[in-house]
Amino acid sequence: MIRVYLLDDHEVVRFGLREMLEREGDIEVVGESGSAVDATHRIPALRPDVAILDGRLPDGSGIDVCREIRSVDPTIKALILTSYDDDEALFAAIMAGASGYVLKQIHGTDLIDGIRRVAAGQSLLDPAVTARVLDRIRKGPEQPDELKDLTEQERKILLHVAEGLTNREIAERMFLAEKTVKNYVSSLLAKLGLERRTQAAVLASRLLGKR
Repeated sequence: MIRVYLLDDHEVVRFGLREMLEREGDIEVVGESGSAVDATHRIPALRPDVAILDGRLPDGSGIDVCREIRSVDPTIKALILTSYDDDEALFAAIMAGASGYVLKQIHGTDLIDGIRRVAAGQSLLDPAVTARVLDRIRKGPEQPDELKDLTEQERKILLHVAEGLTNREIAERMFLAEKTVKNYVSSLLAKLGLERRTQAAVLASRLLGKR
């Protein structure tokens, strides 16, 4: 039996997934949650083979949950199930250790096949898209000397700060917890020797040509 855990903030979605999966005979749903916080605590205790995690949640994201649970138990496989198709989220999922990243438009039979593949240790990430994302990150544009001490993630957040986004908006854009973004902003301000995010926005606009 493949033990599966469901995380989605919509009860109807969880009910539908449970019904579909348990009809297969070789899949057992061992638990479910509607919030990231609850899932982060329950999943390591239940030790499912595969955790199906909603990409975006009211209190965080499935990518954050993936990162947390795999830091506790790396044997748990994670499959991000999302409505959003973008390179940023895919990269975040890869870095968090997800075994799969699929859109909610996926056919039921394909999702079931994907769960079996992930449980068997295979990947459900599109090789072409994954390669494109990793190549873009590796070969990013040359960074000004003033930004050389920033991590890749801090540079991305700096760009969003320059766009005038709030921590909450950045968190939604990058599939991170708002608290995580706040910590990144504090770190990059310290590295740049600045006190306020408005200063960082001006610096980024000057160095990176943001308008």
